Amino acid sequence: MIGLLIFMHMTGLPVTIMEPDGALYAGIAKHMVQHHDYLNLVADGHDWLDKPHFPFWMAALSYLLFGFTSFAYKLPAFLLLMLGVIYTYKFAKDLLVYSEKVALWAVCIFLSAEHLVISSTDVRAEPYLTGLIIASVYHLYKRQLLPGALFAACAVMTKGPFALVPIGFAFIGQYTFTRQWKELFHWRWLVVALLIGIFITPELYALYQQFDAHPEKVVFGQTGVSGIRFFFWDSQFGRFMNNGPIKGHGDPSFFLHTLLWAFLPWSIFLYVAVVNFIRKGKSAPEYYCISAALSTFLLFSLSKFQLPHYLNIIFPFFAILTAKYIVDDVKEKVFRITQYILMGIMGVAIIAIWALYRPEIHFWAVGLIVIGTAVFIWFPLKGMPRVFFRTCIAAFLLNIFLNGLFYPDVLRYQSGSTAAFYANSELKGGAVGFYGLNSYAMEYYLDAPLLRYDTIPAGPSLVFTTAEHRDSLIAKGYAVKEIKSFAQFPVTRLDLQFVNFYTRESSLEKRFLILVNSF
Repeated sequence: MIGLLIFMHMTGLPVTIMEPDGALYAGIAKHMVQHHDYLNLVADGHDWLDKPHFPFWMAALSYLLFGFTSFAYKLPAFLLLMLGVIYTYKFAKDLLVYSEKVALWAVCIFLSAEHLVISSTDVRAEPYLTGLIIASVYHLYKRQLLPGALFAACAVMTKGPFALVPIGFAFIGQYTFTRQWKELFHWRWLVVALLIGIFITPELYALYQQFDAHPEKVVFGQTGVSGIRFFFWDSQFGRFMNNGPIKGHGDPSFFLHTLLWAFLPWSIFLYVAVVNFIRKGKSAPEYYCISAALSTFLLFSLSKFQLPHYLNIIFPFFAILTAKYIVDDVKEKVFRITQYILMGIMGVAIIAIWALYRPEIHFWAVGLIVIGTAVFIWFPLKGMPRVFFRTCIAAFLLNIFLNGLFYPDVLRYQSGSTAAFYANSELKGGAVGFYGLNSYAMEYYLDAPLLRYDTIPAGPSLVFTTAEHRDSLIAKGYAVKEIKSFAQFPVTRLDLQFVNFYTRESSLEKRFLILVNSF
């Protein structure tokens, strides 16, 4: 079952990278390789200061090995996520308070949690963080300071110092609740802090070289911006207190209801497991998982920056808590009724989306869905294992449908990547210029020079633009020849009008590849 769920994640690797964030990050790493510049982060032709370097370095290394493909961009994140699978198992098993069954079921729960699967398709920073954080916690638990600090430092170089929150609070909570004060204030934590500081020096050096050494650069509309200060303060505490250069708008209850679908098909028992853990109080078997998970959950809830994928980094801890509750505390009848209701909802969702959206058929995906359904029906086990593994198969069927049928069809409406594929095939290396728009997906996938025009230069120019800007060029007297038009929809913000086959056309905009001549 674990192998089947890993394969399910792998089906997201060849899916076209989604805009905006995934394609933006892929393009930044591509710029590194193309310009042999692994210190500066550049997007839209400008210095970019938002995320640290580690994921971009990993993607750049993958590009050097496999070229500029969807697979190459997503592979390092997938491998780090699989590292998280290994350490979720090892941590649950080596805690010595859980059975082998809990450890294995925790892995299945972790792999089948819905938003974790989505993050293997729409790759951002979270797959990296998820693997790195649980790996660090495991090695520090085993008192293996060097690998524990190294994994923690890589997590910091992925998202910033707040990545240390689940790592630190796993041990703070454990030692506080068990009154192990000597362990809490042990000298080895100073060694860990020193090692982390040493290991993050490549990040600090890169930030200094790009920003601190060049105060004349304009970043966030101002000069004198310190990359190191942003890394330690503005990107973390500035966002949390909402007084940094990038601001957000949060709702304290956001993650409470987001978790309901993000951790499907196990979310109901996760909620109950957490409540049951708190109710047990002093008789709880360990406090690492609950401390890491709830401290991070509370921090994110209080922050003004709230996106569903933020929670992925604590899914290993949630998975262990949920597996323990299901294996040791849930009555079979309650588990069976709850999970079959959720499985029914997932099945209805597949049928409803298929009927409403009508994706293009790919027979390999349909074949897997048919085989998976047959296995679901004739699964040989009995009792709790039968319900548990059927739930895993239901998650498999849902995500094979999404990765094999739904997303590939939806991404035909991401005009930037679709236009890039067309240009690569039909225009054979001709430079393309943006006029009045931007597309990170085209920037990544285009196998040709990409230009940005404020005004169209003299002579013939191949331009990617909107209907409004195309018409403005015609009104200015330019000779415009339409080469091809492309349907456009922001694919990470799906709505019912787009998903509905009958109303989809009215939700679409148009993008155009045009040949422009000035006189």
